[in-house]
Amino acid sequence: EHTDLMELQERYVASFDRGRALSLHLFEHIHGQSRDRGQAMVNLLEVYHRHGFELNARELPDYIPLFLEYLAQRPMGEALDTLADAMHVLSLLGARLAERGSDYHVAFDALAALVGEPAEIADIRHQAATEGPDETVVNMDQIWEEEAVTFLANQESCSASRMGSPEAQPVQWRPRPGSTPQPTRSL
Repeated sequence: EHTDLMELQERYVASFDRGRALSLHLFEHIHGQSRDRGQAMVNLLEVYHRHGFELNARELPDYIPLFLEYLAQRPMGEALDTLADAMHVLSLLGARLAERGSDYHVAFDALAALVGEPAEIADIRHQAATEGPDETVVNMDQIWEEEAVTFLANQESCSASRMGSPEAQPVQWRPRPGSTPQPTRSL
């Protein structure tokens, strides 16, 4: 099957960049947007630095392709143990992709083939099968919508009697201390 590059890119973006359910950031699935996510990323970054893995790209350390790149540079046993620690999230992503009919699920299936599926895989698949659609994009405006600002909403507190007369008031210009004095003028 020959698919246009733009179509493949759009499919990728639609799968992974337009919602939280398929986010390629590990800690998004564990911590959501809580403060714990930030600390978890700092801790992971420290692990990377401790093993000489420096980030060149402007990517978050919990980005799954970056995490896998790090694991590829570690000794096999350590890499498999670390991958196994993340398999509950990776299996959930794979199950969600399979439920959506996405071919990307095979990448996550391959990771599971390396280290085995988590013991709770039946629960993970059930969760993926019973979830509704990812409403992140649909609700984006509502999530980020700010409260409407109404100027002079409480006009009683800004009545003319409190503010004084609505007539023009003269403005006096005065020199700053230490500057050369100019004649005082009024507008």
